[in-house]
Amino acid sequence: MEKFTRLTGIAAPFPMINVDTDQIIPKQFLKTIKRTGLGRSLFFDLRYNDDGTEKPEFVLNRPGWREAKILVTGENFGCGSSREHAIWALLDFGFRCVIASEVADIFATNAAKNGILIIKLPQGEVDKLMADAELGENGRLAIDLEAGEISRPDGETITFEIDSFVKHCLLNGLDDIALTLAKADAIECFEDQQKASQPWLYA
Repeated sequence: MEKFTRLTGIAAPFPMINVDTDQIIPKQFLKTIKRTGLGRSLFFDLRYNDDGTEKPEFVLNRPGWREAKILVTGENFGCGSSREHAIWALLDFGFRCVIASEVADIFATNAAKNGILIIKLPQGEVDKLMADAELGENGRLAIDLEAGEISRPDGETITFEIDSFVKHCLLNGLDDIALTLAKADAIECFEDQQKASQPWLYA
């Protein structure tokens, strides 16, 4: 997966609370196992009218936020079912970071495994960043994962912490497959020893 080190970009304000994974990507879009092409269906019922036209009032349909890379949202984001398509849809749209006071555990785990940084902050600090996000292109945020800092447009710095293992994986672009391949030599050594001691397993 793509490394996450530093990110500077537009933040989209999305203050809804208890946004579940069916709202992030409705069930009719779960038929594919491809990770691409789902960005158009992100927040489908909120973004589009019944005839498929865009709802002009929805934040991601407005000119200032179509290129957003950071989502500042309400508490309990990503609750509901554990569908990984929700993460794929966010990534395909262009999001690399979600900031909220609370994020569902399974959603946060899936996000980390796909290269999306989840930042949990006290609600007061989320409110500050939500106000920045309302500024669109004039409210860009800069995130430094190594330093654990978010730089606001006014120069203030907000610090954050994440799990050290998750941080290591994001900084180095390590998903589960990459973590396994890093042990390739040990795996091969074990297989060689097993073939010698239990050859019937490989017959």
